[in-house]
Amino acid sequence: MIPKINAEVRKALRTRWPDAGLLPEPILRPGSWIGGDRDGNPYVTGEIVQRATSRAAATALEHHLEELEHLERELSMSARLVSVTPELDLLASTSGDDSAFRADEPYRRAIRGIRGRLSATALTVLGELPAHGSDVGLEAYTDPAQLQRDLGIIDTSLRRFGDETIADDRLDRLREAVEVFGFHLSGLDMRQNSEVHESVVAELLAWAGVHPDYASLPEADRVELLSAELTTRRPLTSPDAEFSELTTKELAIMAAGAKAVRVLGAGAVPNYIISMCTSVSDMLEAAVLLKEVGVLDPGVGSEPSCPIGIVPLFETIEDLQGGADTLLATLDIPIYRAIVRSRGDSQEVMLGYSDSNKDGGYLAANWALYRAELDLVDAARKSGIRLRLFHGRGGTVGRGGGPSYEAILAQPPGAVAGSLRITEQGEVIAAKYAEPRLAHRNLETLIAATIESTLLDVEGLGSDADAAYAVLDELAALARTAYSELVHDTPGFVQYFEASTPVAEIGALNIGSRPASRKQTKAISDLRAIPWVLSWSQSRVMLPGWYGTGAAFERWIDGDDARLATLTALYEKWPFFRTVLSNMAMVMSKSDLGLAARYADLVPDAELRDRVFGMITDEHERTIRMYKAITGNENLFADNSGLERSVHNRFPYLEPLNHLQVELIRRYRSGDESDQVRRGIQLTMNGLATALRNSG
Repeated sequence: MIPKINAEVRKALRTRWPDAGLLPEPILRPGSWIGGDRDGNPYVTGEIVQRATSRAAATALEHHLEELEHLERELSMSARLVSVTPELDLLASTSGDDSAFRADEPYRRAIRGIRGRLSATALTVLGELPAHGSDVGLEAYTDPAQLQRDLGIIDTSLRRFGDETIADDRLDRLREAVEVFGFHLSGLDMRQNSEVHESVVAELLAWAGVHPDYASLPEADRVELLSAELTTRRPLTSPDAEFSELTTKELAIMAAGAKAVRVLGAGAVPNYIISMCTSVSDMLEAAVLLKEVGVLDPGVGSEPSCPIGIVPLFETIEDLQGGADTLLATLDIPIYRAIVRSRGDSQEVMLGYSDSNKDGGYLAANWALYRAELDLVDAARKSGIRLRLFHGRGGTVGRGGGPSYEAILAQPPGAVAGSLRITEQGEVIAAKYAEPRLAHRNLETLIAATIESTLLDVEGLGSDADAAYAVLDELAALARTAYSELVHDTPGFVQYFEASTPVAEIGALNIGSRPASRKQTKAISDLRAIPWVLSWSQSRVMLPGWYGTGAAFERWIDGDDARLATLTALYEKWPFFRTVLSNMAMVMSKSDLGLAARYADLVPDAELRDRVFGMITDEHERTIRMYKAITGNENLFADNSGLERSVHNRFPYLEPLNHLQVELIRRYRSGDESDQVRRGIQLTMNGLATALRNSG
């Protein structure tokens, strides 16, 4: 599907501007971190990384070989009937195909040689010959560019002698596929928490005698030490060194990623993401580890280089607010700036939607992300780099989800600039891309929004931008205060959350791809965003998608009609503000505090139950009231009549699932851990998450 859409976009651009040479690279590329994201996931190992990259490569190579096999049968034209270019004739003569039956079939012989070389590549990469392979003893391709060059020779010959229709068919699709998928299929992003990097680097530095206690150093000394390490080829490890289990495992994982890059090309592992990145040293620690496994070349006597991009992930509200300063300070370090220069002056930054929401609430997180993007765009402009933002959006509104088209158009000026990355996760993948026509439409929508956001003034604020930003600064602060009063400051809130939602069952029943918490604690800060959001959606509170917003609006307006009019005007003309409120309304339309009260009954402490659930109920009513006042809408479905029909049709079937889940949880917590009860809880969770879609 992706190569097809890339080809369609290129064709449209060639038709409209035939001589402009637009879109030299694919507009869409796939990526994944399945098998490479070990942040809090103990199951990712070096072997898993190797398996993930090898299986992906096998899929890509088998596809290319199958298409070549079809082309070999289809392009059977005789040299007595068609002319070919000298380059095509040479390609055919070096194919190793001496069969008299194909002596006058130059295209077939050329393709046979290409298939033989790609088969040799597959043997080298995979250790075995895949389906549709043909081992004829030819030299392997060392990179996809060599394969693309040979396919280009065939394409040029066909077009030169009037066979454009043939060139535009299977051959063109194969060339697009090779350009998009290479030998690796999709780029595997690797990710780890900055705390783990610190621990591993500290152990390596101590073993090598560089510093006995790196963790005790202040930030400035860390940066100085790490910068020096990045300018030398001296290793911090040796083959016979004995390290802790953590360090041994981390080095093995990074070595597996390095091997994938060497064998499959830089596209196999394009990025290394640093979760919970808070400082310059967090970025440099990852760079040092990449140097240790041979990926980063310090360039002693030459220019430094690193085929894997080092990507900071700013997740909490404080880290988002300081992200631009962290980036600028890192770019001020000569060795790091040289590495970025070797990558075409391109720097990617990932923005965390999930943890920022869990940290400060819906409105505060959304505004912190918007502000962070503005600051990062300004930092990139000052430092002369090309910035690409990676939006770590989940499927739920509480994790940054919602309609993609509106989300992209709601980005601040300069934040898209022709390029962005977004994540599609969980149930959203099946909902958007399982059916080919639906996948085509959704991908087209992403492209359209990216182009619009790049070329047009979609913000629409003009000279009123600073005043609007000041309003949101105040609203975000008020919303965060209201959210923190409940989540971080209310005595007993953690106990209420654990008792009134199925969060404990999510962890105990292994629901999800990794442990529910990063650490073995019960702190909200250590809980992963997915179980946090899932738990509130299962209990039909949907708290991460709205809590604190109503209080912020009410406190800011404070009975002043002029202030209410200000917010109404922002809603009408500012895509960001409108999207924030529309997504909030969508989430709240799927909440049901009557059902939520059933879950609250699971809390054994009556005083705690009444106190916390009372706060939630009051804020829920307040938020709906303020939404209606600001937007002028009479109900939560005013922006989405289709959703109203869907909710009314589907939700009567959900209520029994909620009641059943409450009863099953009650039995499970009373000691009934039978397979029937455990399976029942899992089934009700799956049913509710599927039905609630981007709220579950």
